[in-house]
Amino acid sequence: MLHSVIMPKQGLTMEEGKVLRWRKKEGERVEKGEIILEIETDKVVLEIEAEYTGILRQIIAGPDTIVKVTENIGYIDDEVYTPDP
Repeated sequence: MLHSVIMPKQGLTMEEGKVLRWRKKEGERVEKGEIILEIETDKVVLEIEAEYTGILRQIIAGPDTIVKVTENIGYIDDEVYTPDP
């Protein structure tokens, strides 16, 4: 199942955030609780943890992209495909 990675709302006044860098690349495995990207708000730089274990399937918002809170910035797939031998 694909799960959205969203721009989190960190504080009452936050309306958007800037993606600084992804610590994982598309196709890499991520563990729930692992830091997968860094974002910048008008006040602070934050490390964002994965909410699911799986594969980072797609990055929608790359570095230096400004995104409104709760918008999708990537996808984690918790169903890892294993080809038949």
